[in-house]
Amino acid sequence: MNLVCSSRSRGFDLGNLLLFPTDLFSKELAEGMGIATYYAEKLMESIPQEEAARYGDPTFGHIMMAKVICVHLVSELGYDILFQDVDVIWYKDPLEFFHDPTSAIANFDVYFQDDGNRQERYAPYSANSGFYYIRSNQRSKLLFRTMMYSGDLIFACRSHQQILITLLAEANSLSGLRVKVLSRDEDDFPGGFHYHMRRDSYMKDFVRGKKDPYIFHMSWTLNKDDKLKFLKQMGMWYVSDECVHKKAMDILSGTSAAGGDIVSACCSAESLFTCHYKDKPSIKSCADSPPKDKYGSSFW
Repeated sequence: MNLVCSSRSRGFDLGNLLLFPTDLFSKELAEGMGIATYYAEKLMESIPQEEAARYGDPTFGHIMMAKVICVHLVSELGYDILFQDVDVIWYKDPLEFFHDPTSAIANFDVYFQDDGNRQERYAPYSANSGFYYIRSNQRSKLLFRTMMYSGDLIFACRSHQQILITLLAEANSLSGLRVKVLSRDEDDFPGGFHYHMRRDSYMKDFVRGKKDPYIFHMSWTLNKDDKLKFLKQMGMWYVSDECVHKKAMDILSGTSAAGGDIVSACCSAESLFTCHYKDKPSIKSCADSPPKDKYGSSFW
């Protein structure tokens, strides 16, 4: 819902957005907001409805299979794909970046946001699996077919990302897949690494309007509760509280839905700011809030 509300507030066309819900609850909400969906119950029935308690737990591992299924299906149809998780905020249309034929990086097959994590298990690419662009060709199709055959590895590692990076390296060697990672040292595609690790450099310039990114991806977050709090104090939250965790039918039957649709009932034209932690970046001062991390100093 926040993806739709925030995008509409900036005037982005969502006509090409296709959501792959993993349950009827999400399907009905998305369609109530005017978004096209594809729900295949046989493919998605094993995906848990509840969110993961934390990154890498068993529920998280199962949910990662949904990310494999949806990309593989679209890839086999021969379309270029911009895949993203729903914790991404658009500031500029990223498709303009990927469709620019004059760009110095116009001839790669796949483009990934830099995760920022330099642990050995993410070597050699440190690619983030929550925001990437794919040019449709035989090399990229083979990559995502192989991902479909690697479900056992995803369940064993509880990480879609780790397996995808391994297969990127393999595909680069065996089929010549051209892989581009959009460096964390550039300013265009920031995410959780910048939020937590470049707090006093990138993020202070970001909230002062000195950065002009295409998107912001609230990755590197332990669980959903923290993710929502970080989005809210960064001015990246556009969904009214009365619509959170509500079914589509409950929203539409409420008095606030007088306009007859979920967008008019739930979406704010301006971001809905709330302070939560003083030591995490925020667009306004949260100095009076408690710290998230022990001994955390105020961002402001």
